[in-house]
Amino acid sequence: MIIIIGGGPAGRIGAMRLAGAGAEVRLIEKRKIGGQCLHDRCMTVCALNDVARLLEYARVQKDLGILDSVPSVSYPAVRRRMREIQEKLSTVLDAETRRAGVDVVYGAEGSLSGGRVYIDGEEVRADAVLAATGSRAAIPDIPGADLRGVYTYQTLHDMEDLPRRMVIVGGGVVAAEFAHIFRAFGSEVDMVVRSGLLRDIDEKVRSAAVRDLAGVGIREETAILSIEGGTRARSVRLSSGEEIEADAVLLATGLVPNSGTLQGLQKRPDGAVVVDAHMRTSVEGVYAAGDVIGPPYLTPAARREGVVAAENILGRGTAMDYACIPQAMTLRYDYTITATGTDGDAVTLSAPAPAGPGSFWDVARGWTGLAQVRVDPGSGRLIGAASGVPGASIPLSYLGYLMRRGITVSEFDDIVEVHPSTDGVYGLARYAAGMLRDKRE
Repeated sequence: MIIIIGGGPAGRIGAMRLAGAGAEVRLIEKRKIGGQCLHDRCMTVCALNDVARLLEYARVQKDLGILDSVPSVSYPAVRRRMREIQEKLSTVLDAETRRAGVDVVYGAEGSLSGGRVYIDGEEVRADAVLAATGSRAAIPDIPGADLRGVYTYQTLHDMEDLPRRMVIVGGGVVAAEFAHIFRAFGSEVDMVVRSGLLRDIDEKVRSAAVRDLAGVGIREETAILSIEGGTRARSVRLSSGEEIEADAVLLATGLVPNSGTLQGLQKRPDGAVVVDAHMRTSVEGVYAAGDVIGPPYLTPAARREGVVAAENILGRGTAMDYACIPQAMTLRYDYTITATGTDGDAVTLSAPAPAGPGSFWDVARGWTGLAQVRVDPGSGRLIGAASGVPGASIPLSYLGYLMRRGITVSEFDDIVEVHPSTDGVYGLARYAAGMLRDKRE
């Protein structure tokens, strides 16, 4: 018997891979299958963003005189319908997992003490264990963080209606996406960022993101001293001396590995379980995958880690490769900013993206998005790409894979792309190939 603790992307996909190979697998999930990605984070952002994009695009059409009005949003209806669909998706995932041959046990807590496995405190036999217990919201030590009206991504579904004014604490991708969403819904939104907004992103791409957050108040290099209120948040005091009114505060300050039930394993100071490239922990026969092992906290990475763990449990010797895993964020109706690549000396080329589906009407506003490539000047290999256009996440996923396979910009000469398209990466890659040829000649 192989025990999987946690039914998020890493645990579920790992369990299905093991069951598909003929192993007897039992998955222990305390809450609902699908993990935070389905119930708290990715799908919540998708659901809210879909509505936000509709509203934003309608405003663009109204400004151009094409539409007479912009619809209003019923946030209680959004909230209710979103939860209904998330429940439906969870039912679909449950059926898919069981069809794969996995025995799913809900409402129980799996735990470890070294190599010993427990379900609700009762020890069970296991030939191997995959711990995929995920992460939880990191809550900073701020006076007033426990007041009503203060939320994390995990408790945001408790917010019954739109706030008039929201303060979002944090400067990462999730903070930026929620700022875009609630601004589109009509709330006044301020972001308070302790260091720099989207500080780990290329400056050109970051500039595009900041442009897409127009209308959001952004305060960088600023700390929150306290959240003020009696029983409910009413304002936020800043290190700058300013006090901002807020009837809702969203703490988007990162994640912490949820490893409290996993004892006897080597961990880092933040609680992340230490694994090698094969997802093996410090205890023989115990593997870990997903958010519980720490960054990058991305669903595609978690899925792959679950597969790698399963393959090694089966004795197939597979290693995890984090190169070129793409990351995306949506900050403007149909536009998705997506980037992928590896480090290295590179020539960087950037250009406006061509107009196409989803961006035609933006020609009037003078901004149709961004394309960027990073090229190794010696080999001509494409080592990085970014795109801020409608539908950017789809081509960048495949491009990341091709970069891992060593694609060079000269190979883009033979590609005949779909038209019309908003993707400017192909054109930049062709331009880079010609530039390198001219330099060699």
